[in-house]
Amino acid sequence: MLTTARMPADVSDTPLPDSPPGPLCPALLDLPGPQYPQYPAGPRPLRGQLELYLTEVGSQDDRSLLRAQELLDAQERARARAFRRPRDRDAYVIAHATLRALLSPLLGVPADELPLMREPCAGCGGPHGRPALRTSGVHFSLSHSGDLVLVALAGAPVGVDVEGVATVEAVRSAQCALHAAEVAELARLPAHERQAAFTRTWVRKEAYLKGLGTGLVRDPALDHVGTGPRPVSPSPDWSLRDVLVPAGYAAAVALRRE
Repeated sequence: MLTTARMPADVSDTPLPDSPPGPLCPALLDLPGPQYPQYPAGPRPLRGQLELYLTEVGSQDDRSLLRAQELLDAQERARARAFRRPRDRDAYVIAHATLRALLSPLLGVPADELPLMREPCAGCGGPHGRPALRTSGVHFSLSHSGDLVLVALAGAPVGVDVEGVATVEAVRSAQCALHAAEVAELARLPAHERQAAFTRTWVRKEAYLKGLGTGLVRDPALDHVGTGPRPVSPSPDWSLRDVLVPAGYAAAVALRRE
């Protein structure tokens, strides 16, 4: 059954402080089954500096999946068909349809007619960089992992990332992607805390690099974001926050200061 998205009070209107006290909020958005309206009532302004939305792929029924597929463009549908596992395909479909459903009322444009584009690649300049809108004023970022989909909408460049907790082997093999200070911080932790610490470090890096628009073209080891409970912003021009998500995951959001 489809339900209407509900934003918790005062979340999006809360300024992002220079020294965040901890996670952004415990429940970003109750979005058990996103609506996919064909003709939105809009456009509408952003609700503050930042809007964050979280939904679970497993909460969607077959009817929702079919409607979600209708919103995708030809390229997105082809990408969805390329997934071998139905679970991965469904996650991709729900993630991209949810993004379209959230952008639609901001622009007052039907979700399947949004003016989406790809920016030039930060590495080679090719037409396969991060997704963006051809219209100015609204920035967005999308991430999905396992059963979770996380979307950010903002008036300035923004990046989000959500990941399942890394395996022990992943932590060992990805040391080269960490700043030297982060490697030292992890080494000082008890072994049973390193997976969670590494994962929150990694999502902070990904969120920041997605916000910059470089992705992993930029060496993630260049930026120190910290492994502890409070993120360290690698630049005074950016606010970096952890996002509290269900157990087994970590997430972060990076927003450029205006």
